[in-house]
Amino acid sequence: MAILACGGVGAAPEPAEPQSTQAAPAEEAPSTEQPDDPQFPIIAVPIPAIPETRRLTIEYPPRIRAGDSDVVRLTLEVDEAGALTPTAVVEGNVITGETIEIPNLYETHHVIAEARFDVAGLQVSPTGLSSQTLAPGQTVRFFWSIRPDEVGIYRGTVWLHLRFVDKVSGEESQTAVSAQIVEIEAVNLFGIPANVVRFAGGAGSIIGSILGFPFLEDAVRFIFNRRRKGTR
Repeated sequence: MAILACGGVGAAPEPAEPQSTQAAPAEEAPSTEQPDDPQFPIIAVPIPAIPETRRLTIEYPPRIRAGDSDVVRLTLEVDEAGALTPTAVVEGNVITGETIEIPNLYETHHVIAEARFDVAGLQVSPTGLSSQTLAPGQTVRFFWSIRPDEVGIYRGTVWLHLRFVDKVSGEESQTAVSAQIVEIEAVNLFGIPANVVRFAGGAGSIIGSILGFPFLEDAVRFIFNRRRKGTR
């Protein structure tokens, strides 16, 4: 016991781990089966703007007296359901119309309709370009007051453009929509057409020139006297 007390007792050796006789499990081979519901990435595809169908109508007087005033109208309309609005014929006026398609870019752009009436020889008000903001389903109208000073036939063009202004960047683009030909005849106070007035004016000038020719009166007397002598 003394020897044990003086020499100490050595720590008991830890028991060795038993060696396993089973082989390590082999790594599982990757499965070739596809999952029932694969999660593919979703790619956003931009949807093209559906065009808005509208009716473009131009109304103007085919004949007007010189010195009088009248109105030329341009209307761009569509009802709330998207159907074309029928246009009634106004007595005495010519109405021409066509169907146009406008890109539906109202959410991203300011859409502005611009119209102009170009005609030579007529007094037109307003002159130059007229603009109105276009909204979905909203009707816009343009008016021009016209007045001819002289008889004649006047041909002009009513232009319509659309201007698109990006709401974020402010970039602008423009496209021509329509160019309608307008023909207006100016007549005199009695409603006589210009071609008749020109013919009558030419005939009157010829007759006046003949009557004002020198010695015409003496020639008429000479012929009249000779005819009287021949009858005796």
